[in-house]
Amino acid sequence: MHIKIYFDSKPLFLCDAIDTEIEPYVHHDDAVFIDELDSHTIKSMIHEMEDDKVHAGVFLHSDLEKLKKAFFKKFTLIETGGGLIANEKGELLLIFRRGKWDLPKGKLDKGETLEECAIREVREETGIEQVEIIAPLTTTWHTYHEGTKFILKKSNWYTMKSDSHQELTPQQEEDINELKWVDEKDLPGYYSNMFPSVIDVLKAGLAK
Repeated sequence: MHIKIYFDSKPLFLCDAIDTEIEPYVHHDDAVFIDELDSHTIKSMIHEMEDDKVHAGVFLHSDLEKLKKAFFKKFTLIETGGGLIANEKGELLLIFRRGKWDLPKGKLDKGETLEECAIREVREETGIEQVEIIAPLTTTWHTYHEGTKFILKKSNWYTMKSDSHQELTPQQEEDINELKWVDEKDLPGYYSNMFPSVIDVLKAGLAK
């Protein structure tokens, strides 16, 4: 098993075994491989992942839960909820935010469930009112700096259904400029202007 955490567009795999997804990275000259767990090696991996010359990392330990717990201690954890929304034509809803094609999501408010958060964020960011969760889809992880804090964001994604007849209203205050229903077969044409974690969500949805 593994957890994939993005540092910008670079993947770091926390894993208890080398599976077929991780294997190609292990022998790359621009990837970092660590298989000893202590406070020094965790700091070292985080430092390496912020190096422009490094494009991937693999952190291997037999106890994935122990590795995850030790690694996560270095970050402030934030949870979000978001949706991969399909309409009656089988099209999926993309949003255009800060120059990238994306999916609607946002931070969990106090007292909310993740499902409530995901529905609220979809409604706020797209203007769609009639939307329904079908099932949990996948989880993505990425890191960023917020002042002196190092944030680890856990995004909880759900498949949702809506219809194409509702008016789309991009939430301008969240820097969303465009909303677009896209046919599944046309999605790869948008991948070059997406974050890798968003592509992971779309591929997980298409695999269902």
